[in-house]
Amino acid sequence: MILIAGPCVLESRDAVMRIAESLGKYHDDCTKEFYFKASFDKANRTSLDSFRGPGLDEGLKMLQEVKDQFGYKILTDVHDYTQPAAAAEVADVLQIPAFLCRQTDLLVAAAKTSAVVNIKKGQFLAPAAMEHSVGKVLKTRGFDGEVSYENAKKYNVWLTERGTTFGYGNLVVDMRGLRTMR
Repeated sequence: MILIAGPCVLESRDAVMRIAESLGKYHDDCTKEFYFKASFDKANRTSLDSFRGPGLDEGLKMLQEVKDQFGYKILTDVHDYTQPAAAAEVADVLQIPAFLCRQTDLLVAAAKTSAVVNIKKGQFLAPAAMEHSVGKVLKTRGFDGEVSYENAKKYNVWLTERGTTFGYGNLVVDMRGLRTMR
């Protein structure tokens, strides 16, 4: 089992270090593969006035400190094609937000790193449509064959089911989508 845990966004060094310390019991449980997840920038906030995070440079410093002090693997979001190279110097997993799951330049930039690429399925997509996003990463990483679970695993591509929007504001997770994406 993989466990991804941490704050949505990096708010302060003190807060992130307290949270990281509190998650130690899960990291120490050898039955789980543990990733500390936090974002240096939440670029998809609803309000212009909402807190987005400390930004790339300061955020990566905080994540590096968590990695060094606690030994955690790191997962963080990237929002545009200029971020993956720097983020991959610290993060083990680069996460593509759901709203950006079809952005070719972002997927290609993430795929050019050695990090795992975790693509969150957009709420506007059918699970089967994720084949195209995975295909962009696989092709960038030098694989031009069938998009399959085995090949995605081999080339370090993950998918996360994010749910599907039914009507206005009704986000529903249909667990059958997990099987389809696999």
